[in-house]
Amino acid sequence: MPQAAAIISGIQKMVLYETRARYFLVGSNEAQTKHRVLKIDRTEPKDLVIIDDKHVYNQQEVRELLGRLDLGNRTKIGQKGSSGLSRAVTAFGIVGFVRFLEGYYIVLITKRRKMADIGGQSIYKIEDTTMIYIPNDSVRVTHPDEARYVRIFQNVDLSSNFYFSYSYDLSHSLQYNLTLLQRPYELWSSAASSGEEEVHTQSKQDSFDIFEDEGLPTQVVYGLQNEPYYKYVWNGKLLERVKDIVHPDWLMYIIHGFCGQSKLLIYGRPVHITLIARRSSKFAGTRFLKRGANCEGDVANEVETEQIVHDASVMSFTAGSYSSYVQVRGSVPLYWSQDISTMMPKPPIRLDQADPYAHVAALHFDQMLQRFGSPIIILNLVKKREKRKHEKILSEELYPAVINLNQFLPPDHCIDYIAWDMARYTKSKLCNVLDRLSMIAENVVKRTGFFINRSDFYCHTLRPDDRWGDLGGHIASSGRVQTGVLRTNCVDCLDRTNTAQFMVGKCALAYQLYALGMIDKPKLQFDTDCVRLFEELYEDHGDTLSLQYGGSQLVHRVKTYRKIAPWTQHSKDIMQTLSRYYSNAFSDADRQDAINLFLQVYQPSETKPHLWELPTDFYLHQKSTMALPQDRRSYTLWWSKGILSYLPVAYDEVPCDDTMKKVDVKRVNRFDESIDIYTEFFKPYELTCFDDTFCVGMTNSARDFMPKTVGVDPSPFTVRKPEETGKSVLGNKSNKEETLLQRKTAASAPPPPSEEAISSTSEDDSEEDRDDEGSVSQRSTPIKLLTESGESSRAQEEIQQTVKEPYGLNLAEFPSEEDVFIYKRFAHLGESQHTVERTQHIKLANIICLEPVSCFPEDSVYAVCPPQVDRNSHDVFESHVMMGQGQVRALCREDTLMYREYVKNRYM
Repeated sequence: MPQAAAIISGIQKMVLYETRARYFLVGSNEAQTKHRVLKIDRTEPKDLVIIDDKHVYNQQEVRELLGRLDLGNRTKIGQKGSSGLSRAVTAFGIVGFVRFLEGYYIVLITKRRKMADIGGQSIYKIEDTTMIYIPNDSVRVTHPDEARYVRIFQNVDLSSNFYFSYSYDLSHSLQYNLTLLQRPYELWSSAASSGEEEVHTQSKQDSFDIFEDEGLPTQVVYGLQNEPYYKYVWNGKLLERVKDIVHPDWLMYIIHGFCGQSKLLIYGRPVHITLIARRSSKFAGTRFLKRGANCEGDVANEVETEQIVHDASVMSFTAGSYSSYVQVRGSVPLYWSQDISTMMPKPPIRLDQADPYAHVAALHFDQMLQRFGSPIIILNLVKKREKRKHEKILSEELYPAVINLNQFLPPDHCIDYIAWDMARYTKSKLCNVLDRLSMIAENVVKRTGFFINRSDFYCHTLRPDDRWGDLGGHIASSGRVQTGVLRTNCVDCLDRTNTAQFMVGKCALAYQLYALGMIDKPKLQFDTDCVRLFEELYEDHGDTLSLQYGGSQLVHRVKTYRKIAPWTQHSKDIMQTLSRYYSNAFSDADRQDAINLFLQVYQPSETKPHLWELPTDFYLHQKSTMALPQDRRSYTLWWSKGILSYLPVAYDEVPCDDTMKKVDVKRVNRFDESIDIYTEFFKPYELTCFDDTFCVGMTNSARDFMPKTVGVDPSPFTVRKPEETGKSVLGNKSNKEETLLQRKTAASAPPPPSEEAISSTSEDDSEEDRDDEGSVSQRSTPIKLLTESGESSRAQEEIQQTVKEPYGLNLAEFPSEEDVFIYKRFAHLGESQHTVERTQHIKLANIICLEPVSCFPEDSVYAVCPPQVDRNSHDVFESHVMMGQGQVRALCREDTLMYREYVKNRYM
């Protein structure tokens, strides 16, 4: 058993009840066996009074409590018409509490949708929220500007790309979360013993142990609850008011960015590829209004992108194989901005403050060294040659700043600077942009390495690769650790940056799959199912981040730089450019006000000017400009204390006194539900449908990308022709219901029509409707009975062809006599069932014969003889148990043939 496990939140469902004097928020776990109650006072007009009932209720106790509250709050004793306790709303979590000029509001999550699964721990996307005013109407003190602040606050669409999890810390990387579990026991045994209230004082009912009555020692696991990384938490300020008052299970931190997951099927072995992007909540805003860095070293449009690859056949964090790679994008860390008052598509870049000692860049890279370790590699993609100096201004300032900072760092841990004019290479017909990017990516991944929680497999000894030995990073006893990070930037950190990050991610994905033993060399080709799946994930990721920061989707995509984009893409690029320009000119200011209010950068007060009256928000984000610093940072020793001694490993991942203070540890029984991830994932107390599970519905390489032709190689690493893809066969339908229906009927439906029968994007909707009608009529072709022999034989051939096409079988000339006899009995039974007046008594024995089908030779209520298990079944079960322990046997020829037959029947 593992010595440590992450704590699962004990509050995943909640119901808000209201009386005239109080709100009662009743929270429960997923199984609804444990409940907690939060009392919120409604008689205070401007203050937030919350009482957390420390008692843990069971279901019966909660019902009795609510019954007493209902009875005690009725207007007249014994009156049943008007209930004193009414149910207001059902929710899945608290976003936070916020106040403008009147009283406090509570923001609750009312709808959620599962987006990813990592080691059995679910990640949800917020689908809908509700905002409820807490004080009663009788004590409410109205203010004329309150409604305007509410509208500005609600301009931040919480149903758009906000994510949370009850058990997985989304603000940290997988490397941090797993290395936290792998720290030795002695490091937190003293921390656990110091908190006496946490030390296994539960009743037998709460933590049942079957070995306790036998005199055997109880198996103890250390449950860990880590402090989030507040830079990527978007509701930290909204929960700050109640953080020290309520139980930690009530606190749920959300991130903003992107989360997507797809399944890569490698001969039936599921490998999940997950992409998580965390947008920084520091110096956050829109494209032209937030540029460069603030005085604390936080840069605009800073996003940490993490790709996680794990073998989904084993779910456990300890027995399973998990790998991750992290890279960062962010604006150039200088004091610079663009003046948007001129209404130009490209406003001129101006440097706002002189920074000769690179003070703001030092603060920024100090944060990166602390979180990622060394080396920090900068990939600067801005233009070098311009007729009118524009982007080049940033390079001329950034490069001297890096040179200045590097002269004080040890040579082994210096910041690497790579400057490459990507736009100039794109215009050249002689240069291949992606080939150059792949060379840069190879060098970057070799220097930083990547994270994997397994040591090298034996297959790496059997099939050694020269590049594997040159790989960097920190090699530990339990696997590899990524040290350092790639930081990519252009001017906007959108189009060029996303393509560069995709190429680095593609290179890292090859190493990750090689480390997991899935491929024989760390190299992936374009136009394979695997890379197409990964490219679609990255394009969704880039579109989402571009909409959040720039107001439109990506203008230049990977296909644009591969120079294989269709001619219709140029018109789409123009429309995206116009959409981005319109958003920047007219709606960015309102969005910036909403972000400032949501993040509590600006807190309304009657003594301050209103948010819409401020000429600029510069002083909201540059806090130190209005005060003299007490202690000035050194220009030479510009890094924080203790960081250099642990490099290249990141300081945040080192088990030292400062990092251990951020972890809460408590001793629990190994069977306690607060750490039982299997019960959390499989939910044995619920009736679930297999087709509705998340892993069945997610994007699948065999279903969505593999060509739908018989005899094709099912390997996702085989190079396909551009027209041989599941996406092109599926057509350009945008209807989600049609896609869902196609997924559900993929096993039984006939093959889709050819490419000539599918309308292109330039054709109108009526042409698509005609294709749909044609495909429907093809599926339900009526069979006509013809009298003439020639026509009947010709019809028989047509029937054979139509049956062979969808089912792959030839129809026999005549069924056997036994089959005809069975069908006649079936038809006779059907006729007898639908006949109203029965003239004769029907004997069921003449129509259908019932025979026992049990495998048990002796079967009664008193005794049972178990059936014999053959050797093949025994081997299958043994291999299943070995897989659960992380030992997977190699595929033989029979396995490959069986998988091909499965794919042909399931997806073709």
